[in-house]
Amino acid sequence: MTPALRRPRAVAPELKRLPVAPAVSADGTIEGYASLFDVVDLGRDRVARGAFAASLARRGARGVRFLFQHDPAEPIGAWESLAEDRRGLRVRGRLNMAVARAREVHALLRQGGLDGLSIGFRPVRHAREPGGVRRLVEVDLWEISVVTFPMLPDARVGAVKGSSPFLQPTPA
Repeated sequence: MTPALRRPRAVAPELKRLPVAPAVSADGTIEGYASLFDVVDLGRDRVARGAFAASLARRGARGVRFLFQHDPAEPIGAWESLAEDRRGLRVRGRLNMAVARAREVHALLRQGGLDGLSIGFRPVRHAREPGGVRRLVEVDLWEISVVTFPMLPDARVGAVKGSSPFLQPTPA
């Protein structure tokens, strides 16, 4: 029996964090996965395949903000590409090196002092699974941040402007 889908009442975005690779290119380009499908995170959520499709079609990469620590007063760059594939939400963006905070984030990413990506979203449709896991069927993606503490520790981002061989594109 399939659990009933619910429409949440909350309007504020929820936050999900994922690790990001400490390597970053000199021009500030980063690449990786901001979310993984079918993996239960520390908040007991599992993102379903296709959950971002409607939001990405509506907003596009430029409509999703690139922030530091989910702070709307701290934009640090722009996303160039956001796409779902078999594995999850694959992202590519560039830190704006004219912004002081972006230069600091760039230095910390290169050093390994920061290593997380996190999504800010509003759940549109979800269902409860056995064991209390919330399956996110559709989400409205607002922003993706570089953060200190990721929510989904097993999802690793490894490529920065093609510099890392261990993150290969996954076909859709």
